[in-house]
Amino acid sequence: MLQSPWIAQRPLIRPFGAPSPTRGEGNLWANPSAGILATIIPRTPAIAGRHGDNPPKSRQFVAVFRGVGVAVSVGSFFSRLWALFAYDRSIGFGLEYIGLTTLRYPRAVALAVLAFSILCFTQIPRANVDGDLLRVYAHSGEHYDAYAQLSETFGTFENDIYVLVSSPRLTEPETLERVRELAFDLELNEFAVGTMSPFTLRKPDGRGGSVPAVPEGMDDFGEVAIALSDLQQNDPMMRNLITPDLSGVVLIMFPNQEMTKGDGTKRMIASLRDTIVPYQDENISIELTGPPIWTSEMLNAAVDDQVKFTVWGFGLGAIIALLALRSLPGALLVAATPFLAVMWSMGIILLFFGSFSFLTIIVTTLVLVISFAESMFFIFNWLAYWRDGMEPNKAVDATVKLVGPAAGLTMLTTLVSFASLWFTPGQGIREFSIAGGIGTFLLFVCLMTFLPLMLKAAVRLGFKAPKRSSLVLTAPLPLAWFIASRFGRLLSILAIVVTLVLFIPYVLIKPHFSFEDFVAKDSTALTAAEEIDDGVGGVAPLYIRVPLADNDPNVTPRDFETIRKVHEILESHLGQNKVISAAALTNYTDSGFTREEVFDAVGTFMRKRFVTDDGSQALVTGFMPTIIDSEDLKLLVENVTAEMRAAGIDGAEIGGFRILTTYATDQIVTGLQLDLTGSVLVNIALIGFAFQSFRVALASAIPNLFPVLGTIAWLYLSGQGLQLTTVIALTIAFGIAVDDTVHFLSHYLHSRREEGRPHLEAVKHTLDRIGGAIVATTIILCSGVVIVTFSELPQVALFGTLFVSTLAFAVIGDLFILPALLAAGGKFFQPLGKIKVRTVDHDATPDDPTGDTATGDGGTEGGHPHTV
Repeated sequence: MLQSPWIAQRPLIRPFGAPSPTRGEGNLWANPSAGILATIIPRTPAIAGRHGDNPPKSRQFVAVFRGVGVAVSVGSFFSRLWALFAYDRSIGFGLEYIGLTTLRYPRAVALAVLAFSILCFTQIPRANVDGDLLRVYAHSGEHYDAYAQLSETFGTFENDIYVLVSSPRLTEPETLERVRELAFDLELNEFAVGTMSPFTLRKPDGRGGSVPAVPEGMDDFGEVAIALSDLQQNDPMMRNLITPDLSGVVLIMFPNQEMTKGDGTKRMIASLRDTIVPYQDENISIELTGPPIWTSEMLNAAVDDQVKFTVWGFGLGAIIALLALRSLPGALLVAATPFLAVMWSMGIILLFFGSFSFLTIIVTTLVLVISFAESMFFIFNWLAYWRDGMEPNKAVDATVKLVGPAAGLTMLTTLVSFASLWFTPGQGIREFSIAGGIGTFLLFVCLMTFLPLMLKAAVRLGFKAPKRSSLVLTAPLPLAWFIASRFGRLLSILAIVVTLVLFIPYVLIKPHFSFEDFVAKDSTALTAAEEIDDGVGGVAPLYIRVPLADNDPNVTPRDFETIRKVHEILESHLGQNKVISAAALTNYTDSGFTREEVFDAVGTFMRKRFVTDDGSQALVTGFMPTIIDSEDLKLLVENVTAEMRAAGIDGAEIGGFRILTTYATDQIVTGLQLDLTGSVLVNIALIGFAFQSFRVALASAIPNLFPVLGTIAWLYLSGQGLQLTTVIALTIAFGIAVDDTVHFLSHYLHSRREEGRPHLEAVKHTLDRIGGAIVATTIILCSGVVIVTFSELPQVALFGTLFVSTLAFAVIGDLFILPALLAAGGKFFQPLGKIKVRTVDHDATPDDPTGDTATGDGGTEGGHPHTV
């Protein structure tokens, strides 16, 4: 009943958990009448060289009788367990079985793919981008907690809408009354819970009541000019709302936070624009600004970017695939998997988070370009098998077995890069980490399920293999081999030295934050904010929360003196008339009004922005320039803090959105830098463990460290420093750049072990076989992400620039440095041919019961036509 053609070669029963036999290493023995199945392994030179004359004593041999295992143990349980964990596996840790399941049960998998696709597509109509910048920093540490407490206690100016009204004829009574009407219309807006303007503020009248700060009924130009000038110079609130030259006023609207949730901000801004339109003419110019306007512009830019990235990404990827394969149907086959992978990722991210953020929206672009690259690898392999004579359906099976383990390992390296971000605090970073992990896993599943099914369907529909790939893709390969074979040692030494030197800027580079990098380019709201900075208080507030001793809502003299000290310290740094607090109302108290009368005059809403209802805390608000360097801001905070401490004011706390973003970004970037370091070390260790060889880990280290360190050196020398998206880009780019290295090493080891090639021949053979694919996939990755560099958001554009530069450096590492290292270290890498883990899965499939599909019979080179 033995079915093996090699039965005369003293077959051995296959050890339990050992790799499936490759060609010449075993076959299947079956006795249907007895229901016995066992794997027969002949004593070939390959087996003798690997196991000696006798099977390993620490292994367990199994014969399976109708599903009942009868085992005879000749070693410890822990030895067998370690064998399964250490080397009785593939380099992909078994993840390729997703693809093998597709080959074994194509109809069931097709139904699962269809059902999952329907689930994801039903989520797409819900797609939206949350414009809340705080989502990025939420739960990031002490600075976020302080800001949250500040907002809950006093409310802040961070969500307010600033309306800058400019007119060269503002002092004319008709113009002034028209602006007054606009102020009242803003107050009546459905989204407003209050407003502050020269027309809504009141001042004590001396009889226990209050009168409008800007008198009504003025009918003379001179009278208006005198009134406005007096208010601007003497009233502490008016000086922050009226420009010194009396050509503009600022109206502030306090939005209803409940109504602005979700798409409420968008509707609010549209409503405000409708409100101001009737008042704009050749005499009056009106501009909106403030954080809600900035984030709205950012949101619009992000949505526009995503549409642009998706359309151009697919277009460029398809065009490059068309040029590489020289086949329109082939290009469409390459593009189909990225399309579905993006849809899957978008659907599940929306299912998890309900919306995209400014960071998670980048994940779809990453999924798109990575999927294009992996799809190209897969189809290049498939076409190579087909051109070498293998039946196209069997070529799909062989490709799954060859590419599956390596693709599984590359998925893990990218997943590690995303997962490393989880350890940095901040809701936005962690959401990006989770979304990236989801996208990475889904694109691998799509590659292992949808792509094989689609290729088999294409063959059934009459798809013909295109001509061989464009010579452009292989043009650098002869030069790469010439350098590796002739100057491998010199290049290796140079690469190692340069990489070590590049560690210097990596250690020296510091975090950097710039607020304008978060705002859309050519932002009209940012221009308006700068105009307000020049004229009045400004729209970038800094807050100091001051603890009070006497808990008096009307502020006792002792507490007032504390507030006054803090007010003067802050004003000495920001400038005259750039600070408001309870201490700024002295023009009224000096006139004989009590603080209670003054607080009553400003109104309940504004009172809460000076002192809490219980009188336990006071707020001092300073207005900084909208654009301020992060180092200058940190120096300001340090100096103000030191001066308050010297003045004996303990417990005062400086906060605000700009403080939060500057300090939290520093903390996050520092954490991300550690994540990057951890990601690099873990991925290199993972590669070494996957191949069960520290030599492989060392071979992969230099080509993958060089791109990251080179990009960081450029950032350091250009003075840009490390920013939020900078480190994220480097971390993810490193995880993706490792992919080509894994595919190169996998093919090299396959040539050494299964094909029996000598060391140098295996290096050259691998370079010839997959070099073109490395070039093609790098072009696709860079071309897909280069669109990101044209983003309207500077941070996103920087992400794209660094991502592309890192991948460009990586292709140099994989095509030139890695072959040179392998060629130069001949003796060092010689033992790699004896490692035990599998680079290819040889398990049988229904179409190929002998298990030889992956080795091929089609007259191919060495029986392994694994061209990429």
